[in-house]
Amino acid sequence: MDKPVISENVIIIPSDTIHLATIDDFISNKLAEAGVSSSAIADIAISVSEAVNNAIEHGNAGDQNKKITVKIEFKENDLYISIKDQGKGFDPGSVPNPTDKENLLKKVGRGIFIIRSLVDSIDFNFAGDGTEVILRKNLNKE
Repeated sequence: MDKPVISENVIIIPSDTIHLATIDDFISNKLAEAGVSSSAIADIAISVSEAVNNAIEHGNAGDQNKKITVKIEFKENDLYISIKDQGKGFDPGSVPNPTDKENLLKKVGRGIFIIRSLVDSIDFNFAGDGTEVILRKNLNKE
């Protein structure tokens, strides 16, 4: 796979940060079409970008032969976005808190913290074929 593939509410990209802008456009356009507020779109787009970047760098370890799948789903008043890589997974509890004094100047470790501050929940599913991160945002709050 050398370029993104889009099918309705799903986009699949090769593991390369060059495709982050394509993901951002895909998410922003789908949410705008659904009537989601611009402030919610901004929060969600940042969250998805962080999760996809983590999937590329950490999950797939930058292996461009692996892919990232992003899926959007609306259920009643909630928006769910799934980001799935082909990596081995990780222990979410082992990710250091970036606000702890010893971590303040580190250049990594902020992605999950940022995501948690912008969406209502983040869940992780670890399977033999990769890691799935599921973001949930309640759209009634906006």
